Amino acid sequence: MNRAADSGHRIVVFGGAGFLGSFVADALSHAGNEVIIFDRIASSYLRPDQIGIVGDILDLQAVSKAMQGCDVVYNYAGIADIEIASREPLEAVRTNVLGNTVLLEAARDRGIERYVFASTLYVYSNAGGFYRSTKQACELIIEDYQKTFGLSYTVLRYGSLYGPRAGPTNWVYSMLREAVLRGIVRRTGEGDEIREYIHVWDAASSSVDVLAPEFRNTQVIISGQQQIRVKDLLDMVRAMLGGRLQIEWIRAAGASAPTSPSLHYHVSPYSFSPRVARKITRASYVDLGQGLLNLMDDIYAEQQLHDPNNLIDLGSTKQ
Repeated sequence: MNRAADSGHRIVVFGGAGFLGSFVADALSHAGNEVIIFDRIASSYLRPDQIGIVGDILDLQAVSKAMQGCDVVYNYAGIADIEIASREPLEAVRTNVLGNTVLLEAARDRGIERYVFASTLYVYSNAGGFYRSTKQACELIIEDYQKTFGLSYTVLRYGSLYGPRAGPTNWVYSMLREAVLRGIVRRTGEGDEIREYIHVWDAASSSVDVLAPEFRNTQVIISGQQQIRVKDLLDMVRAMLGGRLQIEWIRAAGASAPTSPSLHYHVSPYSFSPRVARKITRASYVDLGQGLLNLMDDIYAEQQLHDPNNLIDLGSTKQ
C-alpha cells in the first residue's frame, strides 16, 4: 500500500462525532491529514489538531462552506441503526438519501477529488429494511454523480463493528454491558447467525487506506477476518466471565416487532447483487477475543466510577 496516498489531504468528515466517524477522523489525522469534523453535535473526541463544525447535512450552504479548501469528503452522517430506520422510514430517507445528495452536490460544486461513502454489507441483502434500501439508493446516486459530473468516489461496505465509543444501538456493546452489569444476556432467535465482527480501529484504518489510487471509483468491503456464530460469541463472553453469565434465547417475534429477525441477515447478506466490491484486509488486526476483553474492561471501569455496587464479580477475569 502506498502510504503517501493516505496523507497530505484536507478532509471533512461528515458524521465525524459518531462511533465509526470519530475513529476514522482520528485515523486520518494520525496519517498526517488536516481533518474537519462536521456533525449535528460537537464531537466529544475532537483532537487539538482537528476543526469541529456543528451543522446539518441538509443545509447546502453550511456543508459547502465546510468543504471549502478540501479535496476529500467522508460521509458517515445519517441514520445507521436498522431498527430506527424501520420505525422512521421518512426520516431515514430524508437524512440518508437526501442528506447524501446534498453532500454530493456540494462536493461537485467544490471540485472534491474523492467522495468516500459509508455503506453496509446489507446492500447485498433482501434484509435490512429501509436502512438497506436507503444505502442502496445512495450508492446508485453516487455512481450517477460520477458518470454525469466526474465526481470520483469510494464506497465502503462495512460489516459488524464493535469497540470503544459505541452506543446502546451497537449490539456487541449493549450485550457486553448487560453481561457485566446484570450477568444475563437475552437474544432473539437461536444464535446461528454468522458474523464477521471487526474492531472499529481496524475498520477506521482500512478506511484511510482506500485513499490510495487503486480504490478510486470502487466499492470496498471492510469486515472482520474471523467468522463466528452469535451463540459462539456469547459462549466466549461467558467463558471470559468465568461461567457467570446466563444466556436466554427468546422465540422470534412477529415481523412487525421492532427487533424482528427479518430485518437482519442470518448466515450471509449475499442475496442481492449490486456492483462487485473488493475486500480490503490488513496484515495485522485486533483479535476478536482481545477486543471483547478490552471493551469489557472499559465498561467495568466506567461502571466502577459511577455505581460500583451494580456489578457482577468478575473474579479472576480481571488482571
